[in-house]
Amino acid sequence: MALGDYIVLLAAPEHLGALSGVERRAGARFGASVPEQVTARTIPPQVLTAAQHAGRLWVALAPGGEPVGFALAESSAGRAHLEELDVLPEYGRRGIGAALVSAVEHWAQSQGLAELTLTTYTDFPWNADYYSKIGFEPIPEGDLDAEMLQRLEDEAAAGLERVRRVAMRKRLPAAPAGASI
Repeated sequence: MALGDYIVLLAAPEHLGALSGVERRAGARFGASVPEQVTARTIPPQVLTAAQHAGRLWVALAPGGEPVGFALAESSAGRAHLEELDVLPEYGRRGIGAALVSAVEHWAQSQGLAELTLTTYTDFPWNADYYSKIGFEPIPEGDLDAEMLQRLEDEAAAGLERVRRVAMRKRLPAAPAGASI
C-alpha cells in the first residue's frame, strides 16, 4: 500500500532490527505521564520474529527504505487485535498510522474476522481520540468479554493505569469473495 512517498507492507526479516528503536522513540512521546518501566519495555525480538513469520507484522517504510512505523496484530476469539502501533514522532500526522491500521483491517477481513480491537490511553490525543477519528468506538465496560478484561488486567499488572485505559473496537465489513491482501 503506497502512501505518498511511504509504503506499508508486511515486515521482512531485515526490518525487525529497527523496530525496537521505533517503539522506544514513539513511546518517548508519553514523557513522565507514563511510568518509565512501561515506556522502556519493548516487544521481545522473538515475538516480532514470530509475528513476521505469521504475517501479522507490518512496517511503514520511508523513501530510503528505513522503517518509520509498524503495526503488530494477533487474532483470537473471532477478532483481530491491534497489539501495537508505533510511528516515529517526526513522521506523525502524515497518515502513516492510519495506513498501518488499514493494512491490519484488510488482513483481518481476509481472515474472516468481524472486528478489530485495541486497548489505549484515554488522555492522549494520539490515542483514543485518534482511534475514534478512524472509526473505533469505546467498548462499554459492561460489554467487555473475558479476553478483553484479561488484556486490561495484564496491562494494569505491567504498570499501565487501568483508570486511564479503554478498550475499543471497529466493526469490519465482510471481505468480498475472493479478496486477499
